[in-house]
Amino acid sequence: MKLDDALQNVIFLGLDTSPFIYFVEQNPLYVDVMREVFKRITNDDFQSCSSVITLTEVLVQPLRRNNQSLADEYRDLLFNGENFRLFSLTASIAETAAELRAKYNLRTPDALQMATALENGCDAFLCNDNGLKRVTELRILILNELTPS
Repeated sequence: MKLDDALQNVIFLGLDTSPFIYFVEQNPLYVDVMREVFKRITNDDFQSCSSVITLTEVLVQPLRRNNQSLADEYRDLLFNGENFRLFSLTASIAETAAELRAKYNLRTPDALQMATALENGCDAFLCNDNGLKRVTELRILILNELTPS
């Protein structure tokens, strides 16, 4: 699916952790799509967000490898990215995540990410996990299915 088609009518896009990793670490399979996504975010085509779970997940490998510059690159993108918000977890998000876990048997991090997107009014959620397609409360966009427009 072309990125233009996938993002049609998206005003607020929730982002899972993998899109950040693919973008920052220049994954050859996904970097072109992610460059276009972040270009559109920066150009104010739509707003975007993620939960603080993303911060935890993106920092693990840089910290293990003692790669401070990579950790700082992630922090800069998550804390200072244009048209992007990093949301803290709330009791309401936790309850929505529990409902998603109960209904779809999601892993806790996935449920928290998606609950954050839902609770903050996202129109779609960008990830690379086909298993999340079973969630019907949110339009799920799978990176592996997208091509740059």
